[in-house]
Amino acid sequence: MNRHDPRERARAVVTGRQDDVLALSHSLHAEPELAYEEHRSARKIADLVEAAGLDVTRGAHGLDTAFEATAGDGELVVAITAEYDALPGIGHACGHNVNGSAAVTAALALAPLADELGLTVKLLGTPAEEYGGGKVDLLRAGAFDDVAAAMMVHAAPSDTVGMTSLAIGSWRVRYTGRTSHAAAMPHKGVNAADAMMIAQVAIGAYRQQMIPGGVVHGVVTHGGEAPNVIPGLVTADYDCRAESADDLAALQARIRACFEAGALATGAELALEAVGNDYADLRQDLEMCGVYRDCLRDLGRPADGPEHGMRGGSTDMGNVSHLMPTIHPGIGYDCGDTIMHNPEFTRYGTSAGADRAVLDGGLAMAWTALALASDEGHRARLLARLAERRAA
Repeated sequence: MNRHDPRERARAVVTGRQDDVLALSHSLHAEPELAYEEHRSARKIADLVEAAGLDVTRGAHGLDTAFEATAGDGELVVAITAEYDALPGIGHACGHNVNGSAAVTAALALAPLADELGLTVKLLGTPAEEYGGGKVDLLRAGAFDDVAAAMMVHAAPSDTVGMTSLAIGSWRVRYTGRTSHAAAMPHKGVNAADAMMIAQVAIGAYRQQMIPGGVVHGVVTHGGEAPNVIPGLVTADYDCRAESADDLAALQARIRACFEAGALATGAELALEAVGNDYADLRQDLEMCGVYRDCLRDLGRPADGPEHGMRGGSTDMGNVSHLMPTIHPGIGYDCGDTIMHNPEFTRYGTSAGADRAVLDGGLAMAWTALALASDEGHRARLLARLAERRAA
């Protein structure tokens, strides 16, 4: 082993810090918090990296549960995004305790090497990936303005590189009608439940002509009070997904018309409220993917390509990827026959395989950043892309 090799020095940091980052992963898993409410989770991570010598800003960029931690002051700024929100009722069933802890591992490994490589390491705590889109909030607030490359790893059943994701937009649907007795005075009522039914039938009929790759799914959250009362209020939550942001806009226009049809047919009043931020499709940078894949292979983890991964999900990292070179590989571990967003996935989040994923995913990201900083071709390309973005 060459003790002067930056990669081996980064590995030594990970080895020395593995107890801390694995304890962090387990602690995040044990105390799951929902989107924009991740106060304990953000504090745990900020405390750890601050104690390790990184400069930390808590409540960064106007978000209470975001943070920014930096090391080095080189012109090449690499952002490592840490996720740590969980899912209602099923905790860390998407493995964000692994995602966030791997990001911390990478930042700790890079911090002692940043200055000599002309690198600024920016660990961004990004809340609300599951619901709301904290990365979009941070983009608007300028957190990524100086970033030349962004990266994270995501817990998964297997190692994958280069996958894409679907764009998504979420709506809260509200039909307001007029209640009346369903037997004695039904003609005096305006049936909000019928409005929702007509909308759902219209959506079902549209599926045959739906744009390829389009997905629409939702749930009625309030359907009425009693069977003998014409429902005057019905609410629902609906998601639209598509292969690109442009396709999403087109799909949403058609689905909006389906909801408007329910209002027109019944006389109910429709209100459609956007919930959180729309997520763009994920566009991973091929050159960075190649570097990461090589680093992962050097750790004894040959990764599958996108054709072997799941594509039905959505992520606010997609919005980041539309603006700068980005990678979002899956870091795998055995989770039986389940996948993310299932309750069974949660119980694998502190397994030996998940712990290995934290360490290997973090080190692979650190090695990727080292390669980008030390190779003149990679460095020049990333800085040129940043200059173009700033000029635009």
